[in-house]
Amino acid sequence: MVNKIVYIPIGRKTFDLKAAEEQREQSSKLLHELADTLIEPNEIITSTEDVMDFLNTEDLNDISYVVYQHATFADAAAVEELIQVVKAPIIVWSVREPSVGGRLRLNSLTGGNATSHHLKAAKHPYVFVFGNAGESRVKEILSNYLNGVQEEKERNVKTINTLIEVNTKQKSEVEKVIKDLQNIKIGVFGDHPPGFFFSGTNEEKLGEQLGVSVKFFDLNEAFEKCVELPKEKWIGAIERAEKQVIGLNRSDETVERFAQFTTYVKEQIDQEELTGTAVRCYPEFFNKLGSAACSTLSQFTEDGIVSACESDIHGAISMSILQQLSGGSAPYLGDMVHVNEESNSVVFWHCGAGAYSLANPKTGARPGVHPNRKLGFTMEFGLKPGKVTIFRVSYTPEGYRMLIMSGEALDTPQRFNGTSVEVELGTNVTDTLYDLMDEGFEPHYALVYADITDELIELGKQLNIETVVYNSRSEEVLS
Repeated sequence: MVNKIVYIPIGRKTFDLKAAEEQREQSSKLLHELADTLIEPNEIITSTEDVMDFLNTEDLNDISYVVYQHATFADAAAVEELIQVVKAPIIVWSVREPSVGGRLRLNSLTGGNATSHHLKAAKHPYVFVFGNAGESRVKEILSNYLNGVQEEKERNVKTINTLIEVNTKQKSEVEKVIKDLQNIKIGVFGDHPPGFFFSGTNEEKLGEQLGVSVKFFDLNEAFEKCVELPKEKWIGAIERAEKQVIGLNRSDETVERFAQFTTYVKEQIDQEELTGTAVRCYPEFFNKLGSAACSTLSQFTEDGIVSACESDIHGAISMSILQQLSGGSAPYLGDMVHVNEESNSVVFWHCGAGAYSLANPKTGARPGVHPNRKLGFTMEFGLKPGKVTIFRVSYTPEGYRMLIMSGEALDTPQRFNGTSVEVELGTNVTDTLYDLMDEGFEPHYALVYADITDELIELGKQLNIETVVYNSRSEEVLS
């Protein structure tokens, strides 16, 4: 058969494009070996408009596959435009981080995760590949796809709504959470960034199926009003943060902006009786307020008001459920950015919005700057070790489902600037990664330091929601 392939290396200028370009060159060389005809740009494409300009200049007839490679992170805006004009199946390709420690330079895996989720929701045919062009396994997978060979693989995903029975105490806790869902009210400050489709919600279905409500606020209005607050109103937020964040400079302008915004939003929380927030954290925070949102989200989550970045409404709901079932422990929300096959682990990371108490006690919580935008203040620490449960209230056009994983947060050095944690999974990490992408789960994963897998399974059972579980116990139950 003749393979006519369109190769689209997508990226963003806020990441390490030099390292990304090295991956593009190696990937292009491999694809030239595998394809009969390869249509490609001569550099990484960094905008949706440039993707469409590139496609408009090419012959798109008889395409076998589009190889859509995340040279760096990119949202799903470009792939949404792509599937309007190209009906061929898509190979979503994420590459590895070029280094561990310091800045997260590419964040390619998160991009592939977001793209896979969007293609799944759009019902566009796709497959996922992870790894670099020089890996023999990657070459084998791509070669098989391009030659029409589909691998037979056992699905690692387990759907076990009814197989685990919880005790009376656990069942009572779950029943309370279901009742409390009716009282969850998420304050959404700013619409989600373009292309972050997973952060939105269907308000009607959200209320009908989960009982959760949302209240939308104008982010620009919040910026304007927060800086007008008198100092005596917001200085307390700095004093509160100083007790938890080691080395905080109270005279830093970004620290003052944190205090002003936090104080204003807290007034809205109290007035509207919000239980959590979902905040659009970029680019407006950097461009208009001159600071990062991370520290505000950290402090709220620490104080029991779960807060998600990038206006991720279901992320905030996931955090709230974890908080309730764990007895009030502070949850964490992060991207899955790195895979370590040797330790069967993954790294969850975000720019710096972890609650103070989640910091590894060896270092504590320290102030930092956003790794890409270089503005403060953010949290800078690796998370503490311990048993964790990973969870997501997931939504697709077919309805709601729940994702549950379990693992052990490892006592490793901070993996990337911001806040991050390396988690050893209870299932094979490679199989689980591919399953998550094939199933199209969202790229934000909530995590809490507690073993509440059984309670979450019971929650799915009582809500009559599909419950997808990845852990060693589910394998034992279903074997």
